[in-house]
Order: sequence, then C-alpha cells, then structure tokens
Amino acid sequence: MKRLSPKLTQTLAYIFIITSTLIVILPILGVLFLIIKRGLPAINWEFLTQMPKMGMKAGGIFPAIVGTFYLIIGTLIFSLPLGVLAAIYLVEYARENIFTRIIKLSIVNLAGIPSIVYGLFGLGLFVIFLHFGTSILAGSLTLAIMSIPVVVTATKEALESVPNSFREVSLSLGATKWQTIRHAVLPYALPGIITGTILSLSRAAGETAPILFTVAAFYLPRLPRSIFDQVMALPYHLYVISTQVPNMPLKLSYGTALVLLGLVLFLNLWAVIIRTHFRKKKKW
Repeated sequence: MKRLSPKLTQTLAYIFIITSTLIVILPILGVLFLIIKRGLPAINWEFLTQMPKMGMKAGGIFPAIVGTFYLIIGTLIFSLPLGVLAAIYLVEYARENIFTRIIKLSIVNLAGIPSIVYGLFGLGLFVIFLHFGTSILAGSLTLAIMSIPVVVTATKEALESVPNSFREVSLSLGATKWQTIRHAVLPYALPGIITGTILSLSRAAGETAPILFTVAAFYLPRLPRSIFDQVMALPYHLYVISTQVPNMPLKLSYGTALVLLGLVLFLNLWAVIIRTHFRKKKKW
C-alpha cells in the first residue's frame, strides 16, 4: 500500500485541526450572537441601576449586580490567602511523601466536585451548623471553598515555574527560607497566581447551585445592610426569571444573561491582560 507523502499528510492534519477548531468555536459564537441580539435591546441605564418592579417584570437588576459583586469580593477575601499559603507550603516546605501526595490528589479531586455538592456542604456547615443563615457570609465561604482548589493549583504551578536558581542564589547570600520565597519567588510567580485567582472568581460569579442554598433571594428589591443579609445574584436571578416567573418578557432574561456574560468575560479579559503584562517583564 502506497504511503501518503509528508506534504499531503501535513495538509490533511492541518485541515483536520482547523475543522475541529471550527466545530468548537462556531456553537459558542452562535450562543454569543443569540444572547447579544436578544439581550441588547434590554440594556439601558434604568435596567442596570434601578430596583426590580412588578414582580421583576419591570425595573432593573441593580440589586443582583451589587449582590454578585459582594459575593465575588467575599470569595476573594477568603480563598486567596488560604489558597496561596497552602500552595506555598506544598511547593516550598512540604517533603514529598504519602501525606503530601494524598493532599495533592485531594486538591485535584476537589476541583472536579459538582458545585451542587458544595452548595449542600455550605448549607449544612455555614447556614445550619454555624447559624450564619442564608447570608452573604455563608455564600462567600461556600464559593471560597469551591474556589480554593483552583487557586492552590494555579499558585502551585506558578511557584514551580520559577527557576530553582533564583532560590539557590538567594539562600547562598544568607537569606532565610521565607525571605527567599517573599523576595525571590513570589514576585515572579505573581502573574500565574493572579490569573488563576481571577479565573476562579469568574467561575464563582456564574455559579447558581452553591448560592441557591446559602445566600440567594428569590425577590429582594433592596441592597443588603450587613454580611448576614440575603442578596439577589445574577445567576440565580436569571434562573428565577427564566423558569419561575410566568409571562416574563424574553428580552429581560436575555438582558440579564448578557450582563452576567459580560461580567465573566471582563474578569477573563482582565486575567489575560495581567498575564501578558507580567510576562513581558520576565527575564527568563
């Protein structure tokens, strides 16, 4: 049997790769086009800045936008320090043994757990056992637990990407272990840490199941007054107006989806910009 020429093989492989890429990208572009086309007519100043009215069939989604930002900030406060410190311990201090291997395997498994499980865990621990109730605090802690595996993994990879020669030179000059980590490792791992954190926050911003049990309010046309208040949030609000409110104008559902999509895309774009900016400063 005659074998294909290398040039023809390369051409076929190129065609196959391009076709596979288009198969992945075209449905995504179709969804984006549909959401923008149907949601853009609903986007105006009133929609973005006013309270919902008439059972959410009129007015705006301002409480849901504010509630989502509160949850993102709360998730960042709880997940970033714990995730970064855990990664520093695993990479810089922990010895390679069965205990650390179990921890690393557990982190990988935790990243793949369905979000509904985190929601039930948050309900049992924060809402019921710790008596936080359905509140911003309970929702932020639940989302933080869900985000920590992603932060740990991203930070761990960022730390491991820093050349060991940086550590060796710092230690040879008399710096302590922590001084070496702080001044010779963390500054160069910062792009990866920030990128991983922002990506984990963008995932948390779009989650419905964890906040369904811990913080989200069905209809609450006011802003929260404390961390123990419920809030409306964009993912749950979108679910409610799409499935639970009869005769809801379709453009409001698509408008809410467009705002949520814009928020997630903004966070991802920010991560790309920060990563590109810091990569230009790398000297290796």
